[in-house]
Amino acid sequence: MSVLLTNIGELVTNDPEHGDDLGVVTGAAVVVEAGRIAWTGPAASAPAADVAVDLGGRCVIPGFVDSHSHTVFAGDRSAEFAARMTGEPYTGGGIATTVAATRAASEDTLRARGQALVREMLAQGTTTVEIKSGYGQDVATEARTLRIARELTPETTYLGAHTVPAEYADDRPGYLRLVTGPMLAACAPHARWVDVFCEPAAPTAFDEDESRDVLRAGLRAGLLARVHGNQLSAGPGVRLAVEVGAASVDHCTHLTDADVDALAGSWSAGSGRSQGPDAAGAGPGTVATLLPAIEFSTRSPYPDARRLLAAGVPVALATDCNPGSGYSSSMPFVVALAVREMRMSPAEALWSATAGGAAALRRDDVGHLGVGARADLAVLDAPSHTYLAYRPGVPLVSEVWKDGARGAG
Repeated sequence: MSVLLTNIGELVTNDPEHGDDLGVVTGAAVVVEAGRIAWTGPAASAPAADVAVDLGGRCVIPGFVDSHSHTVFAGDRSAEFAARMTGEPYTGGGIATTVAATRAASEDTLRARGQALVREMLAQGTTTVEIKSGYGQDVATEARTLRIARELTPETTYLGAHTVPAEYADDRPGYLRLVTGPMLAACAPHARWVDVFCEPAAPTAFDEDESRDVLRAGLRAGLLARVHGNQLSAGPGVRLAVEVGAASVDHCTHLTDADVDALAGSWSAGSGRSQGPDAAGAGPGTVATLLPAIEFSTRSPYPDARRLLAAGVPVALATDCNPGSGYSSSMPFVVALAVREMRMSPAEALWSATAGGAAALRRDDVGHLGVGARADLAVLDAPSHTYLAYRPGVPLVSEVWKDGARGAG
């Protein structure tokens, strides 16, 4: 059955076939068939369809692609947040609290938390989400986390190398052997990606050589690479991500000129695509994924998005939804932060939260509304996408379509 979505005031397609930065069509319509986009253009030219839905002049955007989250966990760290708000610095050490709670939780408890957060994301327009492990740090809990995550999304990431757990504090080599050996073997069947927290400034995270060993082991196991890098200080994370061909390096809060050059070079040496609609989808370069909700929650400096954009580095935006450093599931909030605090334009921020996230996951079927894409879209109770930043904190997503079916909202 085909469905005509018509009377769309502003349609953001991220499709260069429609010109300008976001491929915007005004007075638009969309035809959906078999869960895919079959046609987009002016409503006056729309082909016939089996069913018509009048969207009342509202704005339609691609569903958000949240390419970095940690949504399967147990426990609560609100006290840690309150302490930060009274001046305690963020060091990443609180992860141990979540590890203890996650290990102790039942599978049903973990599944319920993950399901609730994904529903919460969907209601706010997120139709594609990546979920990491990393709060188990033993073989059984890491594998269990990824089995549950795989029920929620195909974009699952093995992050056994999140931090070194307390029981291995005096035996880091032993934990690395576990992460790259039995734990990897148990987790790889449930994961698409391997990740590592490469952060020499955090004593429980991993240095360059350790991180390289983790990533190479994951690559040998058939996983694709992504990296937590340069969150707390300038360090080797960005350059290591480019070295191993990672799809994305996430945080990018502290960058040197060499880091920016390496990211830009990873694209110019391949497709040559840069920030904008012609960079959407899969590509050989490394995306810089920025997570401004973390800086908001930790009172840390925000990444310099303009520096990356000026260098032609594709930028993604994601929530990093997690119980410690930033417990927000809201991509509209992230877009508003990117505009206000990182000086991105509303168009750049929306592109990065949709097509940019798709590039960070090396997906060409989401993040845009070109013909053949998955029919994942969000309807805003607003006349234009600018309202995402213009009216921060307001629940503008009035309905969501996922795989061509009306979803949450």
